[in-house]
Amino acid sequence: MEIITQAIDNMWPMLTIFLVILATVRIAAIKSNNEKLIFYKEFFSLLFIIYVFLLYDLLTRTELNGVSGYNLVPFTEIFRYKIGSEQFYFNVVGNIVLFIPFGYFISTYIKPNRILPILIVSVISSTTVEFVQLCIGRSFDVDDILLNTVGAIMGFLIYVSLNAIKRYLPGIFGKDLIYNILSFIILIVMVLYLLGRMGIKVI
Repeated sequence: MEIITQAIDNMWPMLTIFLVILATVRIAAIKSNNEKLIFYKEFFSLLFIIYVFLLYDLLTRTELNGVSGYNLVPFTEIFRYKIGSEQFYFNVVGNIVLFIPFGYFISTYIKPNRILPILIVSVISSTTVEFVQLCIGRSFDVDDILLNTVGAIMGFLIYVSLNAIKRYLPGIFGKDLIYNILSFIILIVMVLYLLGRMGIKVI
């Protein structure tokens, strides 16, 4: 959580400007083209953008790793850490958890019937991240690609599971209104949190 908080502190000025401009342009486009506004879908798109920005900050911060180089042998780094140690949770579990939202987000956009598209997008995305890290003084690690891909697969499985559960829920949970209200509540919480990080007390 401390790392995520640091990422938010680093990114909030750019995030605030970018999201306000993007939201304003999107609302204007909807009004001009007489499109139907489905709030939760628009909000979900903004969440994905926020996630990508935070992911960028987390994965490109050079101070997290002072060692540059590359590892092309699978499982070398994974088995180097003692299970249960701080380094294991940070480098192994962290790389998996970091890409769970990625797998879920891209699954909702792609809506795949099988896992292959998620695997391809995840491997390409993670490999790009590792290449960029190598270029900025960090390291290229094939194990990170494997772990990121596992996280994305877990995100895909969550997407499949939630869709399966949704079929058995009462009809009211299929209405846009429910998701709009939930998204609006989350948005308010996010805004209050962001204002708090900016030093502005609302409550």
